[in-house]
Amino acid sequence: MEENQTMVTEFVLLGFCLGPKIHQILFACFSLFYAFTLLGNGVILGIICGDSRLHSPMFFFLCHLAIVDIAYACNTVPQMLVNLLDPSKPISFAGCMTQTFLFMAFAHTECLLLVVMSYDRYVAICHPLRYSSIMSWRDCAALVITSWTCGSLLSMVHMSLILRLPFCGPHEVNHFFCEILSVLKLACADTTLNKVVIFAASVFILVGPLCLVLVSYTRILVSVLRMQSGEGRKKAFSTCSSHLCVVGLFFGSAIVMYMAPKSQNPEEQQKILFLFYSFFNPMLNPMIYSLRNAEVKGALRRALCKETHSQLV
Repeated sequence: MEENQTMVTEFVLLGFCLGPKIHQILFACFSLFYAFTLLGNGVILGIICGDSRLHSPMFFFLCHLAIVDIAYACNTVPQMLVNLLDPSKPISFAGCMTQTFLFMAFAHTECLLLVVMSYDRYVAICHPLRYSSIMSWRDCAALVITSWTCGSLLSMVHMSLILRLPFCGPHEVNHFFCEILSVLKLACADTTLNKVVIFAASVFILVGPLCLVLVSYTRILVSVLRMQSGEGRKKAFSTCSSHLCVVGLFFGSAIVMYMAPKSQNPEEQQKILFLFYSFFNPMLNPMIYSLRNAEVKGALRRALCKETHSQLV
């Protein structure tokens, strides 16, 4: 039986089967969204790095969130755009596995970063006098390094289980990128262990962090409601509401994809969810933070004024 099997060396991403004209419209729209994603997150990085007033732990974590969002988009969108123009163009096996690994690594890292950011807000609001000692730069760096390391290690666990599987056909991935569940459907072996590990990892990396975030924000809410200053209460709500928007978008879509019961036609619905999860979230994050955060808006105005002044001189 095994002698007649031909191992797959490349995959074809089916993407969105909607016809050439719709593909051209989607290509134009997604290219524009991709540009906005890179520009928005790039501006966030530039503003934070260039303005010394934003050199604080909160914006340090926001920088890393912007890096993850750029990496998300660069990992999945270019291949999706290529497939919209040429649906039959394949992706190599190595390229597909690399895309799967990077997507999971960035997803896990973002989960942990959002927990770290919620802890940072908890310390800032509930223990303001001890903030500088608790959130020292050494501790902040350790939290970020831990987030990136754990995200990469968890992704390596998934990849080690995938690479032990034989792929002998079919070679068509019913997705717009090499998403792990879609790739597993093409394996010529039992994938029960892989699916169990994916579910267990989802509990660990989604449910666990989400509970920690909710605990942090419950305690933040209690502290904010006890504040005497209306201005301080407004500032706290403004800062935390932007973070909660990102948390809701990210964890909500991720839990639905990996932990909710599957419907009768899950594949097309999952494509839309993944599009939102891996494409629109990275584009919306800088908009949410820049529109909701007074310090970021102030830094942007200062940068624009400085640029205008330098041009006039």
